[in-house]
Amino acid sequence: MAKWNPFRRNKPEDKAPQESPAVEPGQGGESDASSESTTPVAPSESSTAPAQQTPAVPSEPVPTEPTSKAPTPEAPEPEKEQKTGFFSKFKTALKKTVNVLNTDLRDIVKEGRLVDDAFLEEIFALMIRTDMGVASASKIRDDIGKKFRARKVEFSDLVGSAKETVREIMQQGSADVNFAESGPTIIMVVGVNGAGKTTSIAKLVYRYKEMGKSVVLGAGDTFRAAAVEQLTVWANRLNAEIITGKSGSDPASVAWQATEAAYNNDHDICIIDTAGRLQTQSNLMDELGRINRLINKAANKVSEGSTAPHEVLLVLDATAGQNALSQAKGFSEAANCTGIVLAKLDGTAKGGVAIPICQEFGLPVKFIGLGETPDAFAKFDVDTFVDALFDEN
Repeated sequence: MAKWNPFRRNKPEDKAPQESPAVEPGQGGESDASSESTTPVAPSESSTAPAQQTPAVPSEPVPTEPTSKAPTPEAPEPEKEQKTGFFSKFKTALKKTVNVLNTDLRDIVKEGRLVDDAFLEEIFALMIRTDMGVASASKIRDDIGKKFRARKVEFSDLVGSAKETVREIMQQGSADVNFAESGPTIIMVVGVNGAGKTTSIAKLVYRYKEMGKSVVLGAGDTFRAAAVEQLTVWANRLNAEIITGKSGSDPASVAWQATEAAYNNDHDICIIDTAGRLQTQSNLMDELGRINRLINKAANKVSEGSTAPHEVLLVLDATAGQNALSQAKGFSEAANCTGIVLAKLDGTAKGGVAIPICQEFGLPVKFIGLGETPDAFAKFDVDTFVDALFDEN
């Protein structure tokens, strides 16, 4: 019997909602509270209790008082992904970037040129075209110059040097998820509108459910009704509890409730969505810091001594190119991001953007999206990425 796939193409009558253009938080009709009830208000950072929220699809009632049961320690993810076939998926996803690198690198060395200043500047320009950024491109160029200046080089020499440099850059941070030592692991997800947050969250849920984990979602994008609907559809399909608020309600209240539900209902993983916003919107970026602090306060209230969130994942659209660097800077400063989910890597010739993000901000890539299917989403592996990016075949 074929395994059920929640990411399959649906029949027309069972079609999952598509992401609609997002309304900026605080704008448009979606931000108005229902006239039938009072809009929930998030707890202040000095208060001790959140506003009441109701789980949209609860797996069991959420206790009003903290339970005394000690949380079960979270088992770590497997140390290595199953790499069978994954290299080919990586290579296919990076095909556009690889084609640019391979073709142009071969052109640079095909006439047996000596490595001189002009040669090195061509290397630099090529790396810039794949969005590796000035700092990363400069280091790749300089390392090649140190090794091969005034010498004739082969294609394999350039590739070998570039691989070594990129590995050095990208191994600065750990790609492993920072699981809680005990109790639930709380993951906050942030990013701009249209980056692929909802799809990435659904794939994370699928991933952890496949590992036998219990998951609760917090639908913190309360400014866009469609966002809550989309996340609820995925929660139902993937058998995950979801905490929602009314349209226009305070997202910090939803985050608080989801955190409490994770502890009180003995969930392994809690993933909290947030509304998309531009990194230039300072007031909305400040809101992310407030949500982060209230998640921590909720965790400590339910389980004294606990801290959260354990991960703050920034979803970046790989096709955004250098704008992704601006996003990484703004979100990491506002929300204390711990890692990157690089989505839509299969649709761009700018796959090198992951490199400067690691170098300039110390943010490791934790997960990558290589396509629409659930198995096209995986834990990031530096060696596989580098080998695929600079494939010599």
